[in-house]
Amino acid sequence: MAELSRRRFMVYTLAASTLTVAAPLGCDASQAEGATRPRSDTVVTGTDDEMLVLEVTRENRVVVRLPRVEVGQGVTTAVAMMIAEELDARLVDVDIPLADARSRGNQFTGGSSSVSSLYDPARNLAATARARLITAAAQRWRLPPRVLRTRDTMVVAPDGREATFGSLTETAARIRRPRVSTKPKPASRHRVIGKPTTRIDARDIVTGRARYTGDLTAAGAKPTVVARPPTLGGKVVSVDDRAARALPGVLDIVRVAGGVAVVADSFHHAFKARDVLKITWKAGPLAGVSDAQIRSRLKAAVPALGTPPRGSTQIEARFEFAFVSHAPMEVLTAVADVRAHRAEIWFSSQTPMDARDSIAQAVGLPGSAVKVHVVRGGGSFGRRLNHDAAIEAALISKAAGRPVKLMWSRADDIRHGRMRPASQHRIRASHAQGRVVAFAHATASVSESYSGITTASFRAAAPLPSDSGLYNFGKLSGDSGSVELAAIPLGAWRSVDSGTVRTAEEIVVDDIARALAKDPVAFRRTTLRSKAVKAVLDKVATAGHWGRTMPAGQAQGVAVHEEYGSCVACLVEIDAADSEHPRVTKVVMAADVGTAVNPRGLEAQLMGTAIDGISTVLRAGLHIDKGAVREDSYADFRYARQRHAPLHFEAHILPTGGEPGGAGELGVPAAAGAVANAYARATGTKPRRFPIDF
Repeated sequence: MAELSRRRFMVYTLAASTLTVAAPLGCDASQAEGATRPRSDTVVTGTDDEMLVLEVTRENRVVVRLPRVEVGQGVTTAVAMMIAEELDARLVDVDIPLADARSRGNQFTGGSSSVSSLYDPARNLAATARARLITAAAQRWRLPPRVLRTRDTMVVAPDGREATFGSLTETAARIRRPRVSTKPKPASRHRVIGKPTTRIDARDIVTGRARYTGDLTAAGAKPTVVARPPTLGGKVVSVDDRAARALPGVLDIVRVAGGVAVVADSFHHAFKARDVLKITWKAGPLAGVSDAQIRSRLKAAVPALGTPPRGSTQIEARFEFAFVSHAPMEVLTAVADVRAHRAEIWFSSQTPMDARDSIAQAVGLPGSAVKVHVVRGGGSFGRRLNHDAAIEAALISKAAGRPVKLMWSRADDIRHGRMRPASQHRIRASHAQGRVVAFAHATASVSESYSGITTASFRAAAPLPSDSGLYNFGKLSGDSGSVELAAIPLGAWRSVDSGTVRTAEEIVVDDIARALAKDPVAFRRTTLRSKAVKAVLDKVATAGHWGRTMPAGQAQGVAVHEEYGSCVACLVEIDAADSEHPRVTKVVMAADVGTAVNPRGLEAQLMGTAIDGISTVLRAGLHIDKGAVREDSYADFRYARQRHAPLHFEAHILPTGGEPGGAGELGVPAAAGAVANAYARATGTKPRRFPIDF
């Protein structure tokens, strides 16, 4: 937490034509102060560089620069709804552009934290702006501020007079102490927050008006691609680029750490030239390593489980999870313009401040000389936490002496990009007299190392029931190990550890219920500690008609998860009559996230996690074959397509209220666990290796 002086609610001014209010995240509206610099043409920054800044322009636009990135999760819509709620503005009048990388503060997008971290600051910000606008109108009309109301981006007087926010901005910018309350509304008065709302950028996305990095023409950057080694961590020994340089449209060819870059007039010319480069490669450090060796090493690295309680009966299971690519629909793209004394980069980043520092170090410039523009992204799932493409673009720009637009092809990202680490798990549940008396979970995961130095280590298995308080399973224990693989690129994948740890645990919960001759839902209900988790479980069981009679080869499965201050349950129906081509036919999910700012956006998030569960359990994984990733496109990295999506999907949002919890990653473990459990019941098998057809 910042010290008290940095948490104060600050009010600033931009010009006579714009009302600007700025607030540190985590601010306290009760400690509001005002500061005015009339006729200034720049925003006055305060002691905290992580300011939310709200502008009201003469054109009656409400503008808030967001210190997070929009990657399809709908955070811009959620924040716009918070602002519109407290300002009584029309949602169509609110703009949420993305803030450039700043020098201090928090611009991290991840951990399902964006809505929960912005909820109070954004509402406090807008509530103070509303109070200043009302005070300005009261001064104009010489009326008591308490009799004025706001609606539709206007202040309205009892006699019917109206003034747009934009017409009041000059006066409002000079007000130091509003004469009406600056407190946000109580939830009982919400008319925007909590109402299903279409994304504010939906039309732009479907009509092609939304701008992604690949659409930018910034700095006259030239299309650039890289020829990459056939194995992970491979190096260039020699290159003959004469044939490539002779092709039309080729502007430059430069060697970089990851391979050989071609800069050209178009991506067509760049790819053509890349394909005729004659490169001799040195194999990477994993050239003799394939899946079988990795699995063997992982199995040996899983720590031993302790001694079970005396007199108990054991249920044991081992699980394997493959590497998984993020594979966002928009391939990695970065525009870079690196000069002798400055650099400017455009790309989609979940960690723009870290990216700026890394880019600065790579090109040999001070951080203050590097400007990072954050661009919306077409999907991420954790991939854009890393900024390898932006660093590479900056290095190519520096070497070529010109601005470049680097694009990683689909094959580049699947074969050389970040991936969820492969892992193995060993779980033992000990039961006696009809109840679980001990639960142990040991796991091992691949970590990445260079020259024996570990650069990404596996965190302790979490969240175990002991961490989440999920099940009453008696004595709980867990341990973790790792296998270091040089030059293997790893990254946080949606739901991170929970996507494997909790999935495996939910499968074992079904195993326990079977061993105790209990229904999986009934067993969970009697064992879960949380009333909230029981409520979402009950909801999916009722809505999904749990226990209904189904044809041979078809079955239901269920799983629950609790994290990020939220909880979720998932019920799945699967048709596995053709066990080689199972199809999830129905998914019912229920979530409790406290206040759901935009229930429609939450439903979309849950739908996405259902597809993730279907994909990673049934179909999609990466093979390591002699030091190389075998897959290189959606054709062989078999993520679920439309024909694999459930024929019926429904999401139920429980209206419990309170502070918002996290939602973006919440549904993955429950969906994956439910799919696995449904498949097991439909086929009479016990799947232990995922994806099942790997």
